[in-house]
Amino acid sequence: MAEPELLFHTASVPEARTLPSNVEAEAAFLGAVLIDNRVLEELQTQLAPAHFFEPVHARIYERIVQLLDRKAVVTPVTLRPYFEADEALKQLGGVAYLARLTADGQGLLAPRELAEQIYDLALLRELVSVGRGLVEGAMDTSEAVEPMEQIQQAEAALYKVAEGAGPNNEAQSFGVATRTAIQAIEKAFNSGGHISGKTTGLTSVNEKIGGLHDSDLVILAGRPGMGKTSLVTNIAFNAADRLLRDIADGIPEEKSVGAATAFFSLEMSADQLATRILAEQSGISSESLRMGKISREDFHSLSFASQRLAELPLYIDDTPGLTIAALRARARRLKRRHNIGLIVIDYLQLLQGSGRAQDNRVNEISEISRGLKTLAKELQVPVIALSQLSRAVESRDDKRPMLSDLRESGSIEQDADMVWFVFREDYYHKASEPKYPTDTDPPEVVAKFDAWREKMEQIMGLSELIIAKQRHGATGKVRLKFEARITKFSDLAPEDMRAAMYGDD
Repeated sequence: MAEPELLFHTASVPEARTLPSNVEAEAAFLGAVLIDNRVLEELQTQLAPAHFFEPVHARIYERIVQLLDRKAVVTPVTLRPYFEADEALKQLGGVAYLARLTADGQGLLAPRELAEQIYDLALLRELVSVGRGLVEGAMDTSEAVEPMEQIQQAEAALYKVAEGAGPNNEAQSFGVATRTAIQAIEKAFNSGGHISGKTTGLTSVNEKIGGLHDSDLVILAGRPGMGKTSLVTNIAFNAADRLLRDIADGIPEEKSVGAATAFFSLEMSADQLATRILAEQSGISSESLRMGKISREDFHSLSFASQRLAELPLYIDDTPGLTIAALRARARRLKRRHNIGLIVIDYLQLLQGSGRAQDNRVNEISEISRGLKTLAKELQVPVIALSQLSRAVESRDDKRPMLSDLRESGSIEQDADMVWFVFREDYYHKASEPKYPTDTDPPEVVAKFDAWREKMEQIMGLSELIIAKQRHGATGKVRLKFEARITKFSDLAPEDMRAAMYGDD
């Protein structure tokens, strides 16, 4: 019986293949740009020097872009001084090669198509590089290698290729960074001087922090009952709703201060979160919605609110027990599919590490917080992660949280760009309610109850957002209104005199 034919004949595969490239297309495109500088303005493909296969072409293109940024006219003559000492160009004929690029002008016939081909071939080269890395990693069978971790790394590498951000583009010039900063400042200026990032939907918070900045990790912490999930749900809705309204008003997505939002809810189910948002938008209490205690008018309000929310770019993932690696993989997919601009995690301590650090909870939390900061930088979006606080808060007379109260805070405080605490004094004051006085009680009992009630009237429905750390600006407090019935945070009305009575200490 004949031996079965092998599917793969590795001996017949060439040892080395030429990487995907088209040097002639690169030369024709550069020639078109040198003949007519306006070609670059009309490109839909965002070409970078690293997309060129020939290193000399990459340097020529980089110099062209730099000169155009300075409003200079770029021709072979104006380029000449920059390349007279270029050794690699001398092998192609020296500075005369610059003039040869413009000799036939064929590139002007289809500059867009040439740019797309250069870009696509660059992506294919990155894909080849990623593939080689995958093969080399998969061939390593030592005990130190974890297959699931390799899969996560592979997905991250493929995401970078899909975004056109391969390893050749990791470093950027200070000029590029400066232009990005100017764009953020311009957005803040156009918004009236308040927001340079994504909106929280709360004017007082935006004024304090300037909005949620791309690549920032924001930790929002508080004791149970303070309204952490309510606040972050409000922010997620506000950002998604603002994007929807801006697009309807004809504002391009990149100019909007709103954002498509990914909400990773490890504690509550998607329908529970949806109920909270419906309660907030319809003005009907969550309890009434859950128990069905609503009137026909309430149902109409609810129906109207649900229709408005149907198109909301808010994506909820309620998968329990996610690892930090799995969360990052899911976030990349959402970024690729829906271009999300904000990520919310409720909450950090319910995430799991890689498994190596599970014998030490502090190390595991440190790995998770570093992973969230890395995710924010990789996807260039703000990440808000809720966190628990230790019980040390309850043992103090002043129950306002401090940075040292962050639970298992090994690196949470260090990795975070901002740390917020939400605090409601009425929650604690209500728990200290004294005995209701009767006619037979002495005057001091009545006075004690009256003092408690007077203080309760002053602080009822008031909340503090304590900005305990902020890399971009000052720390401090922002006072907000909290409606517990519909779990909604909002700005205090300017005429609300209780804010002035609510001590600054």
